[in-house]
Amino acid sequence: MSIHKIRVERKIGDSVMSFETGHVAKQAAGSVLVQYGDTVVLVAAASGAPRPGIDFFPLMCDYRERLAAAGKFPGGFLKREGRPSTKEILSSRLMDRPIRPLFPDGFMDEVQVQAMVVASDLQNDGDVLAMNGAGAALHISPLPFLGPVASVRVGKVDGKFVAFPTFDQLEESELDMIVSGGRDQVAMIEGFANEMPEDEMMEAIQFAHTIIREVIELQDELYQKVNPTKIPYEAPADDGLFGRLNDAYYDEFRAAQQTSGKQARAEATSALRDRAMSEVIPDPNADGAICVNRFKKVWHDLEEKVIRDLISAGTRPDGRDRDSLRAIHCETDLLPCVHGSALFQRGETQALVTIALGTSRDEQRVDGLQDEYSKKFMLDYNFPSYSVGECRPIRGPGRREIGHGSLAERSVAPVLPPADAFPYTIRVISDITESNGSSSMASVCGATLGLMASGVPISNPVAGISVGLVQNSPDDWHLLTDILGTEDHFGDMDFKIAGTQNGITGIQLDLKITGIGEDIIRATLKQSREARIEILKKMLTTIPRPRREISPTAPRLLRTKISPDKIGALIGPGGKNIRGIQETTGAVIEVDDDGTVLVASNNKESAMEAMKQVEACTATVQIGKIYDGIVSSIKEFGAFVEILPGRDGLVHISEMSGGYISSLDRVVAVGDEMKVLVIDVDEHDRVKLSRRRALEELGLEDPLAAEIEENGGGEGEGEERPRRRRGGGGRGGRRDGGGRSRD
Repeated sequence: MSIHKIRVERKIGDSVMSFETGHVAKQAAGSVLVQYGDTVVLVAAASGAPRPGIDFFPLMCDYRERLAAAGKFPGGFLKREGRPSTKEILSSRLMDRPIRPLFPDGFMDEVQVQAMVVASDLQNDGDVLAMNGAGAALHISPLPFLGPVASVRVGKVDGKFVAFPTFDQLEESELDMIVSGGRDQVAMIEGFANEMPEDEMMEAIQFAHTIIREVIELQDELYQKVNPTKIPYEAPADDGLFGRLNDAYYDEFRAAQQTSGKQARAEATSALRDRAMSEVIPDPNADGAICVNRFKKVWHDLEEKVIRDLISAGTRPDGRDRDSLRAIHCETDLLPCVHGSALFQRGETQALVTIALGTSRDEQRVDGLQDEYSKKFMLDYNFPSYSVGECRPIRGPGRREIGHGSLAERSVAPVLPPADAFPYTIRVISDITESNGSSSMASVCGATLGLMASGVPISNPVAGISVGLVQNSPDDWHLLTDILGTEDHFGDMDFKIAGTQNGITGIQLDLKITGIGEDIIRATLKQSREARIEILKKMLTTIPRPRREISPTAPRLLRTKISPDKIGALIGPGGKNIRGIQETTGAVIEVDDDGTVLVASNNKESAMEAMKQVEACTATVQIGKIYDGIVSSIKEFGAFVEILPGRDGLVHISEMSGGYISSLDRVVAVGDEMKVLVIDVDEHDRVKLSRRRALEELGLEDPLAAEIEENGGGEGEGEERPRRRRGGGGRGGRRDGGGRSRD
C-alpha cells in the first residue's frame, strides 16, 4: 500500500507548527497530525447519514489526552483511560464552538471530530492544537465546511503578548486566552485575566487575530496540496409553509411575544402555536397532510423572525430597551449551619449559592498529562430541570454545567486571597433555581456575595453580564445587555464578560454566525463594563465588604511556621506528641515538609490551645526569657525543671531562693510548678535556670522564704513538710500529659 504523506509547517510564535495528512487515519473523512514543539495531536473527522426526524445539527467533538503521551500510567486499578476529565470536557467544548456555525443551514448529517493527544512535551498544551487540527481536518475533508478557521492561545508575560505560551510562561502570565476566527472575523473567545482593562483586552484579541491569519495561511497551504473534492450541499426546497404561517399568524405571534413574564409569554405563544397547528393540520393522518415535525420546525423559524424583528425595531420581548438590566435582588445569610450563603436574582434568573470552607485535606487532587496538583478553590454549577419548569432525571453534571462552572470559577479566582494569607480550601456551589438567560454570570455575582458573607477576604467584588447581538447585515446590528433565554436562542451572540471595577477577569464569546468584527467587540466591551459597574453597585448595597470574621460554623484555622528540624519534636516517637495534642484538644493538625503547621478545629478555643501546645513543642529556648516550668527531678546540687515539652534545665540550689537551703528536697518536690529565668545555654546545649532571678524580675515574693526560715534552711528532722499549693512561685497543680498545669 502506498502512502502519500503531505506535510506543511511554519514557525509561528516561538516554535514550529506543522500539519500532516495522508499517513494516519486514512479512512476518516479528513485527518491531520498537528504538532507544535514536541506535542502532537491526532485529529480525525468522520460523517454519516442524518438520523430520521432530527431537527438539529448533530456535531460531536471529543478531546482525549492519552497519559502515555507523557510516559504516564492512569491511576487506580484500571490502567486505562475512562470517562473524560474536566479538562477534556472543557477542551471538547472549545473545539465545538468555532466550527459549529461553519456548516450550512439545514445540514443535518452526523459529523464527529475526535482529537487525541499522542505525544506531549509537557510545555505546549494539546487543547489549542486540537482546535486547529479540527479546523484543518474539516477544511481538507469532502464535507461542506465553510472554513478555514484557526485558534491561538495568548498570554501576557513581562508586559508582552505571547502566542502559544508554554505552561511555564502561563505560570507567570497575567492572561490566558484562546481566540478562534477566520481571516477577517473573530468566531470564539475564552479567556481569563487578572483584572485586565478593556482596552488592553482588545489589544490582546487583535494580537490573537494576527496569529490566526498565519495559521490559516498554513491550513490553506495544506488545502492546496491535498486539493479535496467537496460534496455539494443544497438546502431543501421551500415548500411554502413558512410564507403561509407568516402571512396568517405573524401579527398575533408578535403580540404574544410581548406578553410580560417568561411563563405568561410561553403560555401565550404555546396557545397560538396549538391553534395554528389545528388550523393548518386539521387531520394529521389525512393524505397530503403536513408533517407535525415539519410544522414545528417552520414555526420555530417564524418565532425567530418575530423576535429578531422586535429587537431590530427597538422592542425586546420583556419591554426593555437594548441597554437596560433587569431588576436585581441580592441577599446573604439565607441558610443556617452552612459557612456562607447568598441569593442573586436578575430578572427571572436566580442563583442560590452555598459556601463551604475546609482544610488542606479537602483540596481536590487533579491528575493528567501534567504533574498532579491540588485545587484549593472549586466552583460547582448545577442546573436542575425545575429551573426552567421541566421534568428531567438527575444524571450528574453535563458538559454545559461543567463549562459554566469552570467559567464562573476562573472568573472569581483572581480576587481570592493567597493561600499563605487565607489557608482555607473553598468550595462554592451555585444552584440555578430559576433560569432565563446568563445563569453563569449570575453564578459569578452570587459567588462574590457568598464569599464576602462567609468572611473570605477577596480583593475586589466580581460581577458578570452577558451581551447579545442581532445582526441583519454588516452595518445593521444591535447589542442587547442582559439577554433573555429567547434572545440567546434566536440571537447571534452570547458574549459573557466578568470582572471587577478595575478590569476583566473572565471573557467568553459564543456565536451562531461565522464571526464578528472589531467594531462589535469594542462596543460589547464598553457596554458590558457599564452594566457590570451598575451590578456591582447593587451588590455592594447588600454587603459592602467581606466580613471581618469567618462564619461561626466554619472551622478555625491557625497557621504557624516551624523549623523543619523541629518537625520530629512535634510529631514525637511514633506520632505520640501530635496525637496527644489532637486527642486533648480535639483539633486536627497538619504538618508540611517545609515546616508549615496548620491547626484546624470547629472550636476557636480548642484551636488556640492546640496551637499553644504546638508552639511549646517546637519552641527554642531563649536566654533571658521567663518560663512556667515543672520540677522533673531533684538532685543534691539542684532541681531539673521542664520548661518546654521534652526540654529541661537545671536550677542550681544557689539559684532556687535568696535564702540558704541545705536540703533541696525538703522545700521542693517533683511536680511543683515554678517560674524560672533562662540565664545561659552552654556549648553542650545545657540550659541553666534561675528561680530566684525570675521572681526578682517579676517583682514577686518568694513563698519558699518563710518555709526555709521556719525549717532552718530545711535542716529540721522529724517535721512533716507542709503540702500546700503556693501559686506561680511555689508548688503548682497536677501535671497533665502535655507538660502543663491543668489548675
